[in-house]
Amino acid sequence: MPATSFLETAQGRRIAYHKSDGQGPCVVFLGGLKSDMEGTKAVHLEAWAKARGQAFLRFDYSGHGESSGTFEEGCIGDWHEDTLEAVAHLTDGDIVPVGSSMGGWQALLLAREVPERIKGMVTIAAAPDFTEDGYWANFTDAQKAELEAQGYVELPSDYMEPYHVSKRMIEDGRQRLVLRSPLFLPFRTRCLQGTADTAVSTGTALRLLDHAACADMRLTLVKDADHRFSDEACLTMIEDAVLDILSGD
Repeated sequence: MPATSFLETAQGRRIAYHKSDGQGPCVVFLGGLKSDMEGTKAVHLEAWAKARGQAFLRFDYSGHGESSGTFEEGCIGDWHEDTLEAVAHLTDGDIVPVGSSMGGWQALLLAREVPERIKGMVTIAAAPDFTEDGYWANFTDAQKAELEAQGYVELPSDYMEPYHVSKRMIEDGRQRLVLRSPLFLPFRTRCLQGTADTAVSTGTALRLLDHAACADMRLTLVKDADHRFSDEACLTMIEDAVLDILSGD
């Protein structure tokens, strides 16, 4: 196993990453909330890319995995900065972001910031605007009061320990929303979504499909697949979606 490398960012963060050299475009895996670059999808896609001789990058956002900081201090904007820094300093030329869950939101933010760098995009259970539509919209009055009083609330998760949701995450998320204003994706986009996903609904996937301005955007719904989307069949679908992007003109 190659040793982890680190990138010192302009914001003073230390971002852990693994980069595989190869032909471009570079496939960049963007993980989900509280996930890290050792997750099944990231590691599998890296092995697939290496076998193809394709350049590949996976990294940990600040407060995740081996990177500096704590999750509780982070927010969507911080992780967007981490993504921009990783792309700017660790890749050259065209890239293919593969965004899982919160990483799907990060991929869409990346599309707004550097669309000229993106060859095409793959999302897996993309969760754009979840701090507003998933968290804030479903907070009870008691939770909103708790958020204001102590600065955070704890929310249960079907997939890991409870989420620590800070007031900063909610307020920052409102500055990063992508489904409330025009969203231009001037490249081929492939979206994958499981129908048994209890973290991100098919409604969110359909909303993104309807909202985005994209000449070549497809959504694939996978019956009974859950939010992990990491069994053998799902991993093969991710490979095929990335290959579809790479083979495009």
